[in-house]
Amino acid sequence: MTTNRPYPARLSGRLDPSLSRGLWLVKWLLAIPHFVILLFLWIAVFVLTIVAGFAILFTGRYPRGIFDFNVGVMRWSWRVSFYAIDAFGTDRYPPFSLKPDPTYPADFTVDYPEHLSRGLVLVKWWLLALPHYLIVAVFTGGMGVGWANDSWEAGGFGLIALLVLVAAVTLLFTGSYPRPLFDFAMGLNRWTYRVMAYTALMTDEYPPFRLDNGGTDPGDPARLSPPMPRPMPRPVTR
Repeated sequence: MTTNRPYPARLSGRLDPSLSRGLWLVKWLLAIPHFVILLFLWIAVFVLTIVAGFAILFTGRYPRGIFDFNVGVMRWSWRVSFYAIDAFGTDRYPPFSLKPDPTYPADFTVDYPEHLSRGLVLVKWWLLALPHYLIVAVFTGGMGVGWANDSWEAGGFGLIALLVLVAAVTLLFTGSYPRPLFDFAMGLNRWTYRVMAYTALMTDEYPPFRLDNGGTDPGDPARLSPPMPRPMPRPVTR
């Protein structure tokens, strides 16, 4: 049974209203320095996730330093993907940084768990996640659903790439990025990164089988916080 409560892994992206018509044609080339660095960072993530798995197995806790590093690599990957691969949502070049940057239009974060199940660590990354692996393979293309280069995107041409390509061609000829395609692509990316966080042992909460479309994550604190009450008007005195 699925619920609509916020998931502990949150992905967001703000669509730039003034995108260049043709820059998306070369963004993948401009992002090559990022791809090279991310290749080595993801190798480190793979090794550190194994270390974290043993730590969880014996202590029930995910080492905080490893957790922050792994989330940072995923955040970096999402910024590059948002810029050059899986959204074309901004023309602003992504920073070479693992840390949050509220000024950049794309972000990814995971709530740190105080305690994790020792037993689930043995099965959630492969057995329990199998249904999601099959779905994510459709989103991202082919069988690239492991720790390869830049997350799962090395597998082939998937639904996300198709949607983004249609949106980019529309942008090229009309100067406008179709908002419904952006929102749908964001939902697919959000699903993918939730599965990534789960299989990287960062949470025991099973990823929901639902699309949360749009640039703002349903679990965004700003979205969840109640609106500030309006001040009562002062009485008019004469």
